[in-house]
Amino acid sequence: MPPKTVPTQRQKRLGHELRRMRVAAGMSAEQAANLLGVDRGKISNMESGVRNISEARLRTLAHSCHCTDSRYVEALVEMASAGTQGWWEQYRQALPQGLLDIAELEAQATRMRTACTVHIPGMLQTTDYALAVFRAVLPQLPEHQVAMRLAHRSHRQSALRGETPTPFIGIVHEAALRMQFGGPQVARAQLEHMVYLAEKSSVTVLVIPFAHGAFPGAGQTVLYAEGPTEQLDTVQIDNSHGPDFLYGEAELAKYRCHLDRMEELALSPEDSRNFILTIAREL
Repeated sequence: MPPKTVPTQRQKRLGHELRRMRVAAGMSAEQAANLLGVDRGKISNMESGVRNISEARLRTLAHSCHCTDSRYVEALVEMASAGTQGWWEQYRQALPQGLLDIAELEAQATRMRTACTVHIPGMLQTTDYALAVFRAVLPQLPEHQVAMRLAHRSHRQSALRGETPTPFIGIVHEAALRMQFGGPQVARAQLEHMVYLAEKSSVTVLVIPFAHGAFPGAGQTVLYAEGPTEQLDTVQIDNSHGPDFLYGEAELAKYRCHLDRMEELALSPEDSRNFILTIAREL
């Protein structure tokens, strides 16, 4: 099979894990190529995510690298075997690759934690609120692209619905609650919608009030998506140029600490709901 020109984030992450496993075992790329019966260039392509690796070769590599974490290996096999049947594929060629990568990351996460300081988390946004956010983008999006992003966001939110919704913790600063995207009526409906979602057992909303002062990671919008094992957790950060994905051990540890501290600073779930409703009544 010819190599892909633009690998998805999942494929890049799998390649990263293959290289990390090989390097940790002290195995050179040449040795890995000999082990798997391929040329060295294919090892490079596998580790950059532009070429698939078969289940048999992945298990052979893991065994030869003395990787005994069976849950980790099985998770890598599942990543390598994943096809292109996700709902996000219908948006390929129509939306930026980064948006598809976020959707796939959320769909495969075992738990999500996110922190927002200026706007409501995308997974909790109403259509009208999201519309106001998308229309604020520069350069201005054409209306058909706005409609496409709205449909894509609604699909993403399906991770919080159904019989087995993904556990979700949204940490929201008071500044985001008071930003009136779309005007007072849209903002009020958004806050009430968020309180409604917080009644679900799988959704937790935590508020950090202005009065709590400084907190770690101020100003960033962060999604921490937990994988089948801690090694496969991923941090996604929003930027004006598109999403960034982080999964180095030090980076994951840093953002786990950030979110843990933010949860400690936040109001309780019940107090957070009351706080949100108080702001909504003021609009």
